[in-house]
Amino acid sequence: MWYRFNRLILLVILKLFFRFKTEGRENIPAKGAFILAANHVSYLDPIAVGAGCTRPVHFMARDNLFAHPFLSSWLKAVEVIPLKRNAADLSAIKESLRIVRKGGALALFPEGTRRTKEYMYLNPEPGVGFLAAKGEVPVIPVFVSGTDKAMPRQARSLRLAKISVRFGREIHIERGKPYQETSNLIMANIKELSNN
Repeated sequence: MWYRFNRLILLVILKLFFRFKTEGRENIPAKGAFILAANHVSYLDPIAVGAGCTRPVHFMARDNLFAHPFLSSWLKAVEVIPLKRNAADLSAIKESLRIVRKGGALALFPEGTRRTKEYMYLNPEPGVGFLAAKGEVPVIPVFVSGTDKAMPRQARSLRLAKISVRFGREIHIERGKPYQETSNLIMANIKELSNN
């Protein structure tokens, strides 16, 4: 209930101030586990992806964000998974696998960090390929647009801009495929969405 309430509030704000639009929501499975894999250019990306998705989604966030009492309480309330940066965080991996194995949804950003321009892509990390293979779940590619204009890197305030989220068709992961190769395939599907 708390997640759905927060999603509703954020959805209203996005629609009122950022002319928020979604495409391809019919590609989101009605039931069962899946992973959303999106491009990453702004701190607003998780909010846009979560608001656009019709089902509750679990995100990861770097663990130092949990040092702020108010933000930490909110992140825990919406079940965000803390993630140690620049290290193999086994507890975050185990929690992510537990979520998908219970039929939940997980959102990841394969590039691992924000980039400076919407259409300039970073090489994906193998982590998304690993989780998709180990969890044995389909991956939904997602392309987020406009968040880099609404909240660019280094910006201290929000700017009015149109934000949109496009959900692609699910990708079924081939067993035994190298994790990096799987991540590259997922990233290629995200790029393809940007051209539609």
